Amino acid sequence: MPIHPTAIVDDGARVAGDADIGPYCVIGSEVEIGARTRLMGHIFAEGPTRIGEDNLFYPFASVGVASQDLKYKGERSETRIGDRNRIREFVTIHRGTQGGGLVTSIGSDNLLMAYVHVAHDVQIGSHTILGNAVTFAGHVRVGDWAVIEAFSGVHQFCRIGRHAFVGGYSVVTQDVLPYSMTVSEREIKAFGSNRVGLERRGFAEESRAALHKAFRLLAKAGLNTTQAIERIRADVPACPEVEELIAFIQSSERGVIK
Repeated sequence: MPIHPTAIVDDGARVAGDADIGPYCVIGSEVEIGARTRLMGHIFAEGPTRIGEDNLFYPFASVGVASQDLKYKGERSETRIGDRNRIREFVTIHRGTQGGGLVTSIGSDNLLMAYVHVAHDVQIGSHTILGNAVTFAGHVRVGDWAVIEAFSGVHQFCRIGRHAFVGGYSVVTQDVLPYSMTVSEREIKAFGSNRVGLERRGFAEESRAALHKAFRLLAKAGLNTTQAIERIRADVPACPEVEELIAFIQSSERGVIK
């Protein structure tokens, strides 16, 4: 395998024969790196960490290091990363803790731009785009296809729903609704459905129209959340996306942004 002579790869590490380990990387004993994954240089990875195939890590990223949570006492925990991810410069990914299931995980086909921070026990789906310096506190959940723009911060235990779009510099302290376009200014608000993103991804016109009507009832009709759900069930044509939206609201423990 191509390993630069300045790299330090522990004998216990499991590195695919066609992975590429660049200069000054440090790879710990319990790190597993899949086929065709490339570490460009100055990457620090310790385990237990599993990295899949065809990932590209840009310089100065760190993966699998101990949590910053003061409750972390060195318990054995993991980091899992899927396939075809692009991890840009200075990204930090911390392993899980006892209080969060012992696993931090990132799916496949994600773009993590420079300085993204993925804290302990965060679960990121697939096909997400995380802008520069997006910061997740512990235990955050990010659904597939979510887009979070630069310099946004997400409070611990919050959820970002599937296909949501979060505008830059947002401060997220409650769950972000799936399919929504949500932006934080002085007060964070949901401005409606993520219509452009849903159209680009091939959602049917009927589903987009139903979501648009559902968001109008949630955000602009002067109803409380329970009343809005009742109106959605009564007035909005049923579709899987609207049902997912309602289920997301009803399962929220922190409340949702409207």
